[in-house]
Amino acid sequence: MSAEPSGDSPGTPWRVILCDDNAMLLEALCEVVRAQPDLEVVGTAVNAEQAIALVRRHEPDLVVLDVRFPGGGHFVAEEIGRCSPGSRIVAFSAYGDKGSVEEMRNAGVAEYVLKGATNRELLAALRRVASR
Repeated sequence: MSAEPSGDSPGTPWRVILCDDNAMLLEALCEVVRAQPDLEVVGTAVNAEQAIALVRRHEPDLVVLDVRFPGGGHFVAEEIGRCSPGSRIVAFSAYGDKGSVEEMRNAGVAEYVLKGATNRELLAALRRVASR
């Protein structure tokens, strides 16, 4: 069973905001996500202020959020939950320790993906979260 994007009409791609302070990684993420017909990048952010402003403006379906994001990944996740409760968050981190995972789960993230994951694994996580 495959889930359909939850945009305004059938076939409309899921809207995604990508948040990471590493410019090279952010560019690579954009390329990977933009290449998917069911995902649309509507914005990128390199710090908490930009991320929150973009989420308020676009109310995306998905937010990929760096855990060690400038301004605090958990703070950004909590704020997204307040200002755009329909947006689902996928934490993206180099840190897989129990404390980091719990902190982000408690802040409202739907899934936690390590930065060592393959593109296929990251995209599968985004689709799983979007289809919930």
